[in-house]
Amino acid sequence: MNDQEDSTGQTGGEASNVESLTFKRLERLRELRIEHRDLDDVIHRLQMDLYVNEVQLRRLKKRKLMLKDQIAHMESELIPDLNA
Repeated sequence: MNDQEDSTGQTGGEASNVESLTFKRLERLRELRIEHRDLDDVIHRLQMDLYVNEVQLRRLKKRKLMLKDQIAHMESELIPDLNA
């Protein structure tokens, strides 16, 4: 291992890029979780309304489900591959 490599064998620039990418992914994951939670609140409030627009409610539920799938996919990408 030369002076420029860290304990994983990456150079300083590579490690910095990996950390930057990981930070961006974590930030995006946080944003998706917030949007998912906000949608959950909106859906809950709309379901209490007797005159709710069912089409709008269905679209919000689909969006919430899509966000849940994105979150699960991003979380699985952040987990290191133990077989590597």
